[in-house]
Amino acid sequence: MSERDNIYQAPHGKVADFAFDAAVARVFPDMIRRSVPGYAETVAMSGVIAGQYAQANSNLYDLGCSLGAVTLAMRHGVRATNCQIIGIDNSASMLERAEHYLALDDAHVPVRFVCADICNYPLENASVTALNFVLQFIPLEHRLELLKDIAAATLPGGALILSEKLAFDVNEQPVQDALHLDFKRANGYSDLEIAQKRSAIDNVLIPETEDVHIQRLKAAGFSQVIRWYQCFNFASFLAIK
Repeated sequence: MSERDNIYQAPHGKVADFAFDAAVARVFPDMIRRSVPGYAETVAMSGVIAGQYAQANSNLYDLGCSLGAVTLAMRHGVRATNCQIIGIDNSASMLERAEHYLALDDAHVPVRFVCADICNYPLENASVTALNFVLQFIPLEHRLELLKDIAAATLPGGALILSEKLAFDVNEQPVQDALHLDFKRANGYSDLEIAQKRSAIDNVLIPETEDVHIQRLKAAGFSQVIRWYQCFNFASFLAIK
């Protein structure tokens, strides 16, 4: 189903801004595995966290669900009764493939995928929401509003899983950048591929510091925020209402 990512293997005269189009959807599992340190652990533990915080008779959301990897991890982790999981993404190409993976899955928690803008979709009765490697693509001026909407829809004791690429201070940033570069090289990307993808993504993925994320989550309405996982310059937070 998934192909090897060779989108940036050949020289591009002008590198277009990165988009979650059909070409990316076709290679996405390989691309994200080779680009995001700790991705597999983040997905798997999202299922564990969902099992801990899911409440009976509630909704679980996977916002920016792409191919539904976290959706399915949550589906296998949920133990509460009468829950449903709603995966939302604005890429029809991603959701077409997500439906294929869902059809092959043998868990029984109801799942439905919706093609929509997560900033405009009405959330309600949420016990767990996942926002994994998605907020970084939302314009800065809309990030707090989205998190406020999530917090408002979250039941008391419910949780948000927020995973992001991080920015660091001037001393740590070069260290983290070098580690991430070596991670991608170790996973088979050439320097040309790395440089061209960086050119494509720099204008659409805007990382922020851990402190900014924590303060914004608290301002949005979450009472407790912890960083539960970090691998190089990627981290995941658990925000509890």
